[in-house]
Amino acid sequence: MIRLLAIDIDGTLLDTRGNIPPTNVTALARAIDAGVEVVLATGRRYEFARTIFEQLPEPLTLILSNGAIVKTREGETIVRHLLPRSVALDVLQRTAAYRQSAAVLFDRPLEGQVVYEAVDWEHPRHGAYFRANRRFISLVQPLEHAVTEDPLQVMFTGSCAGMRALHALLVDADAGGFAVTLTEYESRDFALVDVIRAGCSKGSALRELARMRGIESHSVMAIGDNLNDLPMLEFAGVPVVMANGVAALRARGWATAPSNDAAGVAAAIGTYVLDRASIER
Repeated sequence: MIRLLAIDIDGTLLDTRGNIPPTNVTALARAIDAGVEVVLATGRRYEFARTIFEQLPEPLTLILSNGAIVKTREGETIVRHLLPRSVALDVLQRTAAYRQSAAVLFDRPLEGQVVYEAVDWEHPRHGAYFRANRRFISLVQPLEHAVTEDPLQVMFTGSCAGMRALHALLVDADAGGFAVTLTEYESRDFALVDVIRAGCSKGSALRELARMRGIESHSVMAIGDNLNDLPMLEFAGVPVVMANGVAALRARGWATAPSNDAAGVAAAIGTYVLDRASIER
Protein backbone atom coordinates (compact mmCIF):
# COMPACT_ATOMS: atom_id res chain seq x y z
CA MET A 1 0.00 0.00 0.00
CA ILE A 2 1.31 3.46 -0.91
CA ARG A 3 1.59 5.78 2.10
CA LEU A 4 3.87 8.50 0.70
CA LEU A 5 3.55 9.92 -2.82
CA ALA A 6 6.19 12.29 -4.24
CA ILE A 7 5.43 14.15 -7.45
CA ASP A 8 7.66 16.41 -9.53
CA ILE A 9 6.06 19.68 -10.71
CA ASP A 10 7.40 20.84 -14.10
CA GLY A 11 6.87 18.29 -16.85
CA THR A 12 4.98 15.99 -14.49
CA LEU A 13 2.17 17.61 -12.51
CA LEU A 14 1.98 20.54 -14.96
CA ASP A 15 1.15 20.21 -18.64
CA THR A 16 3.32 21.85 -21.30
CA ARG A 17 1.36 25.12 -20.92
CA GLY A 18 2.17 25.26 -17.22
CA ASN A 19 -1.35 24.33 -16.08
CA ILE A 20 -2.50 21.57 -13.74
CA PRO A 21 -4.96 19.23 -15.48
CA PRO A 22 -8.17 19.12 -13.38
CA THR A 23 -8.06 15.32 -13.22
CA ASN A 24 -4.66 15.56 -11.52
CA VAL A 25 -6.19 17.76 -8.81
CA THR A 26 -9.06 15.31 -8.35
CA ALA A 27 -6.69 12.35 -8.10
CA LEU A 28 -4.53 14.11 -5.51
CA ALA A 29 -7.58 14.97 -3.42
CA ARG A 30 -8.71 11.34 -3.45
CA ALA A 31 -5.21 10.13 -2.52
CA ILE A 32 -5.11 12.55 0.42
CA ASP A 33 -8.59 11.45 1.50
CA ALA A 34 -7.30 7.85 1.42
CA GLY A 35 -4.58 8.76 3.94
CA VAL A 36 -1.65 9.13 1.55
CA GLU A 37 0.84 11.91 2.32
CA VAL A 38 1.37 13.88 -0.88
CA VAL A 39 4.72 15.58 -1.46
CA LEU A 40 5.63 17.98 -4.25
CA ALA A 41 9.32 17.45 -5.05
CA THR A 42 10.77 20.24 -7.15
CA GLY A 43 13.81 22.29 -8.01
CA ARG A 44 11.71 25.40 -7.37
CA ARG A 45 12.06 27.43 -4.19
CA TYR A 46 9.05 27.89 -1.88
CA GLU A 47 7.73 31.17 -3.28
CA PHE A 48 8.14 30.05 -6.89
CA ALA A 49 6.17 26.88 -6.12
CA ARG A 50 3.42 28.80 -4.32
CA THR A 51 1.30 29.48 -7.41
CA ILE A 52 1.21 25.72 -7.98
CA PHE A 53 0.59 24.31 -4.51
CA GLU A 54 -2.10 26.88 -3.74
CA GLN A 55 -4.21 25.23 -6.46
CA LEU A 56 -3.98 21.84 -4.76
CA PRO A 57 -5.85 20.23 -1.87
CA GLU A 58 -4.42 20.18 1.64
CA PRO A 59 -2.31 19.01 3.35
CA LEU A 60 0.89 19.01 1.28
CA THR A 61 4.56 18.63 2.05
CA LEU A 62 7.14 20.36 -0.17
CA ILE A 63 10.61 19.14 -1.10
CA LEU A 64 12.22 22.27 -2.55
CA SER A 65 15.47 23.34 -4.21
CA ASN A 66 16.14 19.76 -5.31
CA GLY A 67 16.10 18.47 -1.74
CA ALA A 68 17.98 21.23 0.09
CA ILE A 69 14.90 22.13 2.10
CA VAL A 70 11.58 20.54 3.11
CA LYS A 71 8.65 22.69 4.21
CA THR A 72 4.99 22.37 5.00
CA ARG A 73 2.50 24.04 2.72
CA GLU A 74 2.26 26.84 5.28
CA GLY A 75 6.00 27.49 5.05
CA GLU A 76 7.20 25.79 8.24
CA THR A 77 10.65 24.28 7.72
CA ILE A 78 10.92 20.55 8.42
CA VAL A 79 14.42 19.92 7.05
CA ARG A 80 17.07 22.37 5.86
CA HIS A 81 20.55 21.61 4.52
CA LEU A 82 22.27 24.82 3.41
CA LEU A 83 25.28 25.04 1.12
CA PRO A 84 28.29 26.20 3.17
CA ARG A 85 29.26 29.77 2.34
CA SER A 86 32.86 28.77 1.62
CA VAL A 87 31.71 26.14 -0.87
CA ALA A 88 29.36 28.59 -2.61
CA LEU A 89 32.21 31.08 -3.01
CA ASP A 90 34.48 28.36 -4.39
CA VAL A 91 31.81 27.34 -6.93
CA LEU A 92 31.41 30.95 -8.08
CA GLN A 93 35.15 31.28 -8.56
CA ARG A 94 35.31 28.04 -10.57
CA THR A 95 32.45 29.12 -12.85
CA ALA A 96 33.42 32.69 -13.70
CA ALA A 97 32.83 32.03 -17.41
CA TYR A 98 29.15 31.34 -16.63
CA ARG A 99 28.61 34.38 -14.40
CA GLN A 100 25.90 35.97 -16.57
CA SER A 101 23.72 32.91 -16.03
CA ALA A 102 24.43 32.53 -12.30
CA ALA A 103 22.26 33.27 -9.29
CA VAL A 104 22.59 32.58 -5.57
CA LEU A 105 19.42 31.54 -3.73
CA PHE A 106 18.74 32.05 -0.02
CA ASP A 107 16.06 30.85 2.39
CA ARG A 108 14.84 34.36 3.21
CA PRO A 109 11.51 36.20 3.31
CA LEU A 110 10.75 38.37 0.29
CA GLU A 111 13.61 40.47 -1.15
CA GLY A 112 16.99 38.83 -1.52
CA GLN A 113 15.80 35.27 -2.08
CA VAL A 114 17.40 35.27 -5.54
CA VAL A 115 20.51 37.33 -6.21
CA TYR A 116 21.99 38.07 -9.64
CA GLU A 117 24.75 40.39 -10.76
CA ALA A 118 22.46 41.83 -13.43
CA VAL A 119 19.00 41.15 -14.86
CA ASP A 120 17.55 41.81 -18.31
CA TRP A 121 13.90 42.26 -17.35
CA GLU A 122 12.87 42.03 -21.02
CA HIS A 123 14.92 38.95 -21.87
CA PRO A 124 12.98 36.94 -24.52
CA ARG A 125 13.43 33.64 -22.65
CA HIS A 126 13.80 34.56 -18.97
CA GLY A 127 12.01 37.92 -18.77
CA ALA A 128 8.68 36.43 -17.69
CA TYR A 129 10.37 34.63 -14.78
CA PHE A 130 12.29 37.75 -13.77
CA ARG A 131 9.19 39.94 -13.80
CA ALA A 132 7.06 37.40 -11.92
CA ASN A 133 9.73 37.18 -9.21
CA ARG A 134 10.76 40.84 -9.19
CA ARG A 135 10.01 41.37 -5.48
CA PHE A 136 12.25 38.44 -4.54
CA ILE A 137 15.23 39.42 -6.72
CA SER A 138 18.21 41.51 -5.65
CA LEU A 139 21.22 42.66 -7.67
CA VAL A 140 24.74 42.50 -6.22
CA GLN A 141 27.98 42.92 -8.13
CA PRO A 142 30.19 41.01 -7.87
CA LEU A 143 27.97 38.11 -6.88
CA GLU A 144 30.48 36.96 -4.27
CA HIS A 145 29.57 40.01 -2.16
CA ALA A 146 26.05 38.63 -1.78
CA VAL A 147 27.28 35.45 -0.10
CA THR A 148 27.27 36.76 3.47
CA GLU A 149 25.56 33.64 4.83
CA ASP A 150 25.07 30.03 3.80
CA PRO A 151 22.76 29.93 0.74
CA LEU A 152 20.35 27.24 -0.36
CA GLN A 153 22.06 26.85 -3.70
CA VAL A 154 23.93 28.35 -6.59
CA MET A 155 21.85 28.15 -9.77
CA PHE A 156 22.77 28.46 -13.45
CA THR A 157 20.44 28.57 -16.48
CA GLY A 158 21.13 28.39 -20.19
CA SER A 159 21.07 26.23 -23.28
CA CYS A 160 21.20 22.46 -22.94
CA ALA A 161 24.68 22.28 -24.47
CA GLY A 162 26.02 25.05 -22.27
CA MET A 163 24.60 23.61 -19.08
CA ARG A 164 25.84 20.11 -19.93
CA ALA A 165 29.33 21.55 -20.26
CA LEU A 166 28.98 23.36 -16.94
CA HIS A 167 27.62 20.23 -15.25
CA ALA A 168 30.60 18.23 -16.50
CA LEU A 169 32.99 20.92 -15.27
CA LEU A 170 31.46 20.91 -11.80
CA VAL A 171 31.29 17.13 -11.55
CA ASP A 172 34.99 16.92 -12.45
CA ALA A 173 35.88 19.70 -9.99
CA ASP A 174 33.87 18.42 -7.05
CA ALA A 175 35.88 16.90 -4.24
CA GLY A 176 32.78 16.01 -2.24
CA GLY A 177 31.93 19.52 -1.12
CA PHE A 178 28.67 19.85 -3.03
CA ALA A 179 26.06 18.04 -5.09
CA VAL A 180 25.19 19.15 -8.62
CA THR A 181 22.00 18.44 -10.58
CA LEU A 182 21.15 18.94 -14.23
CA THR A 183 17.57 19.47 -15.41
CA GLU A 184 16.92 19.66 -19.16
CA TYR A 185 14.01 20.70 -21.35
CA GLU A 186 15.29 19.80 -24.79
CA SER A 187 12.16 20.94 -26.63
CA ARG A 188 12.90 24.48 -25.40
CA ASP A 189 16.70 24.13 -25.44
CA PHE A 190 16.67 25.19 -21.81
CA ALA A 191 18.49 23.65 -18.86
CA LEU A 192 19.32 24.36 -15.23
CA VAL A 193 22.31 23.39 -13.13
CA ASP A 194 21.80 23.54 -9.36
CA VAL A 195 24.65 23.30 -6.86
CA ILE A 196 23.46 22.29 -3.40
CA ARG A 197 24.93 20.85 -0.24
CA ALA A 198 26.79 17.56 -0.59
CA GLY A 199 24.47 14.59 -0.16
CA CYS A 200 21.32 16.56 -0.99
CA SER A 201 18.88 15.47 -3.69
CA LYS A 202 15.18 14.92 -4.08
CA GLY A 203 15.92 11.30 -3.18
CA SER A 204 17.82 12.06 0.03
CA ALA A 205 15.07 14.46 1.15
CA LEU A 206 12.38 11.88 0.38
CA ARG A 207 14.33 9.24 2.28
CA GLU A 208 14.72 11.56 5.28
CA LEU A 209 11.03 12.45 5.24
CA ALA A 210 10.01 8.79 4.97
CA ARG A 211 12.24 7.94 7.94
CA MET A 212 10.64 10.73 9.98
CA ARG A 213 7.19 9.36 9.11
CA GLY A 214 8.17 5.75 9.81
CA ILE A 215 7.44 4.72 6.21
CA GLU A 216 9.46 2.04 4.39
CA SER A 217 10.57 2.64 0.81
CA HIS A 218 8.24 -0.07 -0.54
CA SER A 219 5.32 2.13 0.56
CA VAL A 220 6.71 5.17 -1.29
CA MET A 221 5.75 6.11 -4.85
CA ALA A 222 7.51 8.78 -6.92
CA ILE A 223 6.55 10.27 -10.28
CA GLY A 224 8.99 12.29 -12.38
CA ASP A 225 10.23 13.18 -15.83
CA ASN A 226 13.73 14.65 -15.58
CA LEU A 227 17.29 13.94 -14.53
CA ASN A 228 16.94 15.61 -11.14
CA ASP A 229 14.13 13.14 -10.35
CA LEU A 230 16.40 10.10 -10.66
CA PRO A 231 17.43 9.87 -6.97
CA MET A 232 13.85 9.93 -5.70
CA LEU A 233 12.76 7.41 -8.33
CA GLU A 234 15.60 5.13 -7.26
CA PHE A 235 14.53 5.38 -3.61
CA ALA A 236 10.82 4.81 -4.19
CA GLY A 237 9.44 1.30 -4.10
CA VAL A 238 7.09 2.32 -6.91
CA PRO A 239 8.92 4.59 -9.40
CA VAL A 240 6.86 5.95 -12.30
CA VAL A 241 8.28 7.87 -15.26
CA MET A 242 6.20 10.19 -17.41
CA ALA A 243 5.89 9.29 -21.10
CA ASN A 244 7.37 12.71 -21.88
CA GLY A 245 10.33 12.01 -19.58
CA VAL A 246 13.94 12.20 -20.68
CA ALA A 247 15.32 9.11 -22.41
CA ALA A 248 17.72 8.34 -19.54
CA LEU A 249 14.76 7.75 -17.22
CA ARG A 250 12.57 5.92 -19.71
CA ALA A 251 15.46 3.53 -20.38
CA ARG A 252 15.40 2.34 -16.76
CA GLY A 253 12.49 0.01 -17.42
CA TRP A 254 10.29 1.52 -14.72
CA ALA A 255 6.54 1.89 -15.04
CA THR A 256 5.47 4.63 -17.45
CA ALA A 257 2.54 7.00 -17.03
CA PRO A 258 0.87 8.91 -19.88
CA SER A 259 2.40 12.28 -20.73
CA ASN A 260 1.92 15.44 -18.70
CA ASP A 261 -0.49 16.68 -21.39
CA ALA A 262 -2.60 13.54 -20.84
CA ALA A 263 -2.85 13.92 -17.04
CA GLY A 264 -0.33 11.16 -16.45
CA VAL A 265 -0.19 11.88 -12.73
CA ALA A 266 -3.89 11.09 -12.35
CA ALA A 267 -3.47 7.89 -14.36
CA ALA A 268 -0.54 6.77 -12.21
CA ILE A 269 -2.40 7.48 -8.98
CA GLY A 270 -5.39 5.57 -10.34
CA THR A 271 -3.22 2.56 -11.19
CA TYR A 272 -0.93 2.36 -8.16
CA VAL A 273 -2.67 4.22 -5.32
CA LEU A 274 -6.44 4.06 -5.81
CA ASP A 275 -9.02 2.08 -7.68
CA ARG A 276 -9.15 3.73 -11.12
CA ALA A 277 -12.95 3.91 -11.05
CA SER A 278 -12.82 6.14 -7.96
CA ILE A 279 -11.03 8.79 -10.00
CA GLU A 280 -13.02 8.52 -13.21
CA ARG A 281 -16.51 8.63 -11.77
